[in-house]
Amino acid sequence: MPSSSVTATKIRDGFNFLEGPVWDSATQTLLLSLMRDGTGSENVQPSDVLRFTEPNTFQTFISGSGSNGLALTRDGGTLLAATHDQRSVSSFHLPDRTRGVVASNYQGRAFNSPNDLTVGPDGTVYFTDPDFQRANRADQMSGRTGVYRVKNNVVSLIDDTIREPNGVALSPDGKTLYVGGNGTGKIYKWPVNSDGSVGARSDFASLNGSDGVTIDCAGNLYQASFNDGKIHVYAPSGVQLGTISAGQNTTNVAFGGPDGQTLYITSGTPSRGGNTGNFGLYRVRLNVPGWPY
Repeated sequence: MPSSSVTATKIRDGFNFLEGPVWDSATQTLLLSLMRDGTGSENVQPSDVLRFTEPNTFQTFISGSGSNGLALTRDGGTLLAATHDQRSVSSFHLPDRTRGVVASNYQGRAFNSPNDLTVGPDGTVYFTDPDFQRANRADQMSGRTGVYRVKNNVVSLIDDTIREPNGVALSPDGKTLYVGGNGTGKIYKWPVNSDGSVGARSDFASLNGSDGVTIDCAGNLYQASFNDGKIHVYAPSGVQLGTISAGQNTTNVAFGGPDGQTLYITSGTPSRGGNTGNFGLYRVRLNVPGWPY
């Protein structure tokens, strides 16, 4: 973890919008989502999954994935994705990249635009559903944005009172769920029960513009802030330990590398006023490994 404040190194920029990095230990590569500007009458953003191989090789891995946040199942055989193109959570079987459905709706109503997700030790999927990529499609959630879990193909609502929930992570022991409220200025936590359900919500820390998040093996939280271009590092107690700077408008973060001690960060400037977005992938070496799940 950073002693106070460190700066990440840019690997490459020139991407329209990057999100959702996740390390694939089987191939020793980083998977991440590349989103382009919205198209058509619904203005939905198309996206692909890229594969990054050190030191500087980027290839398209899944075309037309429609993805934002990404996660791997515990066995590493399936890529899970928050897929705003179909307003769903999807699975991609890695050997052949065939697409499946994890969650398509809640009580018959389409989600807004699932954004980020994580997987518990028992396979429970937790995901956030802000409305950032809903675009011009009809709101079926009555203006609410939510946090959900999926277990045994059943979708359950955790919370629909947080405005624009975004990054989501579990503690290494799987007993605490964290969610950043992008529109509330708060990071929240819940105790997780043995069946994957959660207890009462409480405030964990204050931060404006919470975006993606990850955890290290010591249980420290690495929370991206879209507002200030930094990763804010918190101890499990909620005390801030330091920051990591990486460009502007930081969107997400993930540990990787052979020893798990490289922190990868997606950050940049989005499309505005006819200007093309310019996002990059950054890296920084830390002295603690990330939690691999």
